[in-house]
Amino acid sequence: MWPEIIRKSKEGGLDVIETYVFWNYHEPVKGQYYFEGRFDLVRFIKTVQEAGLLVHLRIGPYVCAEWNYGGFPVWLHFIPGIQFRTENDFFKEEMKGFLVKVVGLMKENNLFASQGGPIILAQVENEYGNVEWAYGVSGGSYIRWAAETAVSLNTTVPWVMCAQKDAPDPILNTCNGFYCDQFTPNSPSKPKIWTENYSGWFLSFGYAIPFRPVEDLAFAVARFFETGGTFQNYYMYFGGTNFGRSAGGPLIATSYDYDAPIDEYGFIRQPKWGHLRDLHKAIKQCEQYLISSDPTYQQLGFNLEAHIYYKSSKDCAAFLANYDSSSDANVTFNGNLYFLPAWSVSILPDCKNVIFNTAKVVTQRHLGDAMHAHAANVNELLLAPPAWSWYKEGVGIWGNNSFTKPGLVEQINTTKDTSDYLWYTTSINVEENIMPGQEKEVLLNIDSLGHAALIFVNKELLAFGYGNHDEANFSITKKISLREGNNTLDMLSMMVGLQNYGPWYDVAGAGIFSVILLDPSLSVGDWTYQVGLQGEYLGLYRVNLANSSLWTQGAALPRNESLIWYKATFLAPEGKGPLALNLTSMGKGQAWINGQSIGRYWPAYLSPSSGCTENCDYRGTYDPFKCLKKCGQPAQALYHIPRSWVRPGENLVVLHEELGGDPSKISLLTRTGQEICAFVSEVDPPPADSWKPNLDFMSQSPEVRLTCEQGWHITSINFASFGTPKGNCGNFSPGICHADMSSVAQKICIGQDGCSIPISIADLGDPCPGVIKSFAIEALCSD
Repeated sequence: MWPEIIRKSKEGGLDVIETYVFWNYHEPVKGQYYFEGRFDLVRFIKTVQEAGLLVHLRIGPYVCAEWNYGGFPVWLHFIPGIQFRTENDFFKEEMKGFLVKVVGLMKENNLFASQGGPIILAQVENEYGNVEWAYGVSGGSYIRWAAETAVSLNTTVPWVMCAQKDAPDPILNTCNGFYCDQFTPNSPSKPKIWTENYSGWFLSFGYAIPFRPVEDLAFAVARFFETGGTFQNYYMYFGGTNFGRSAGGPLIATSYDYDAPIDEYGFIRQPKWGHLRDLHKAIKQCEQYLISSDPTYQQLGFNLEAHIYYKSSKDCAAFLANYDSSSDANVTFNGNLYFLPAWSVSILPDCKNVIFNTAKVVTQRHLGDAMHAHAANVNELLLAPPAWSWYKEGVGIWGNNSFTKPGLVEQINTTKDTSDYLWYTTSINVEENIMPGQEKEVLLNIDSLGHAALIFVNKELLAFGYGNHDEANFSITKKISLREGNNTLDMLSMMVGLQNYGPWYDVAGAGIFSVILLDPSLSVGDWTYQVGLQGEYLGLYRVNLANSSLWTQGAALPRNESLIWYKATFLAPEGKGPLALNLTSMGKGQAWINGQSIGRYWPAYLSPSSGCTENCDYRGTYDPFKCLKKCGQPAQALYHIPRSWVRPGENLVVLHEELGGDPSKISLLTRTGQEICAFVSEVDPPPADSWKPNLDFMSQSPEVRLTCEQGWHITSINFASFGTPKGNCGNFSPGICHADMSSVAQKICIGQDGCSIPISIADLGDPCPGVIKSFAIEALCSD
């Protein structure tokens, strides 16, 4: 996917690609490095360079990134005497070793800018300033050591520390956040850099889906450059998928879509991608002015201001801003009147003509916001019986590598993150005589640090408990029935990603820490532990076991059963695009395609039923909880299958289901087309890239521009009207004034991968003189 994602990024107006370097994947075993396959860092950077883009290499090696353990390898945790991210010789030795390895690899391949390569910036540490307080005086000395170590590596490019106000010279301190226009570096000799502008927010199981309106995102970017910003990065422009068990915790979802301009599957998300592309074009039209002077501030009214960049006293570019969250305004600037919507910035590359306003979205839109939003453009393959086979996981201890201890153990120190699962098994002996057919009722209380657990009494499922992203710990209190003599208590504790953020997060515990029977006559015996599941140990997800006799097949497919493995095969769908596995009918577990893990799933964990708004007001300060959608639904139901993981002919899908679900309703989705639309008024500005100095810009016409994803072309025009059309994408209808433009659009657009239609009465006629008219269009892109 890399070349295609990079191409779309460049076409969207990007100049630089930022990437983290994941220590846990590049050094999975101490001293054993891995830079191959999806983790071939050199090949990735060279691919960026081949596209003509630059690179900011954020080595860290702490990355956060909602990534398992913040990117640290778990073996690091087990070095005796180690403490992470502080004045600790054991940690500093390992961190320096990894920095030396990565920098050396870049130098060997001539990838730094001074060597003719694309890397122009490097980063050491990451957002340490947010937690430095917790480390006392050792935090400050650690940061000074990290800075000195980075500089000593002689990369010949500047190093940055993000969210680090006390970054020592010559390290550049940078801003992370939703807005950075008010950020000031800690030295006047340092540029104003924004390393993370959040295009959305990450997704957690059990939470609604956050999104960030593009009008607000564009406003934040424009304000940054208006006020002297030099370098801005979107976090994320493409987020992708946390395959396998790479998602962090607690309870971070597999999808890392992030509402980014390029979605998880690699498709362009409109109007976000297009509106930001137009913003980038407008800013670049001002580039010579931005590098010629510092901005001159001018007050235009209450919550209204201008920043002007001069090349000479009569040659300038300007940004006009209305940062009021509710009131539109008319302002006078240089003797001309300008309309400024609330919470918006207008860009004037000649201090006269507005070529872009952040609140005015004229780029094309897509119907729906998900990869498979509209059934008309999706092929669905139902993986129904008799396709499925199954393997029933036993309850409790299953192998001779178990061990017994008198107390409860902490989960991460026990599993070493080799598995999400740890069995806790004990016995409860009831010595009193109980009448035949009777049982003793007792209250059982279980406390866990997280993240989830299945509880079985005498091999029967009693309860399921779980936490959430903000509070991973949970308790279970249940009345249980015990028979005379020996009874078994089996508890399967489950991790959903290791903690990735916070002070001392690396020592955060997990697993069950208290089991109490509220009856003084009863107690539990010693505990026996088993790391992992038998199916994991057997490797049931592997392709070479697809035809093993371990699997059972028959007409009576078990449904809604806990701790069961399912297997099916499917033929590769036609096409080259990505696939999605619809797991809405399942509970919680993990999934594999041809032996490759596509991640954890948990569609049974629904988000709260309230708090969402489909039409979120972009005006006013954004936060991750302001704009939410899909309340009362799973955080994630579709799971990304890269086309490169699918083979011609037969393919294997394996699931491990923990809670219970119905595999007969699982389906495989592929996208066959895309419905696109646009709405442009004759009073909207012409495209930003059509502006030229000393040209009467406003004499040019606005344009409707439509573009299909690569490989598709426009095959039909479903609606086209010039006049006063009503509605939004997907439900346009003619207004009182209407001229049917279907034939015009068909002539220009059908068969093309993109087209543009000038919006002028000279070209389209005038169906209603004296009325401001708009052009609305809906079209279908397909093979």
